Amino acid sequence: MKIKILSYFTLLAALVSACGAPATPTIDAAAVQNTALASAFTAVAQTQAALPTFALATPTATPLPSDTPAPSRTVDPLPSTPTEVPTFTPPPAASNSEPCNKALLSWQGSSASFTIANETKPQGKIILLMSVATKYGECGWLHIYSDSFSGPVGSYSAGAFVDGQKNFKVFGTFQITEGAWKIIVRNDGIVAKGSCYPNC
Repeated sequence: MKIKILSYFTLLAALVSACGAPATPTIDAAAVQNTALASAFTAVAQTQAALPTFALATPTATPLPSDTPAPSRTVDPLPSTPTEVPTFTPPPAASNSEPCNKALLSWQGSSASFTIANETKPQGKIILLMSVATKYGECGWLHIYSDSFSGPVGSYSAGAFVDGQKNFKVFGTFQITEGAWKIIVRNDGIVAKGSCYPNC
């Protein structure tokens, strides 16, 4: 009789534990998009940091070398005190105080207008980020809220996150002068062409 009751309790415990299996977790699409956007911002900021800066060289008068003889070296065969071993101090960690890691809302000099052309295949949704450095020493990234926007004349770095059948990132750098430009996002990179593209 005790074996029969024990068998019932064992069967009941097995059924209860089978019904309480945890549900499969779901992926939050907003979190994935925010992560991709942050990654793209980081990539554009790193590309921006690698761009050359415009600095005017100031000539300085350098004195001519003199013919002063070098002092003779003496060697002490038995040094009286031990030599101190130099220590290595690592540079401080990089901070978020990069001067170009900010929105560029106004600038000196001429402007250019931009239109985004999506040539990804199969076509996906584009999140485009563009940063610029001007000859006046201004730098930062542009706010892009639509397919048309404006920015200053200068050196650009662009990065795009493409959300589609297969998500991917592409990058490009280019020099922009006055006028109207098309920013063309493709599977293999980002390029800038005149506004007459593709009929130029």
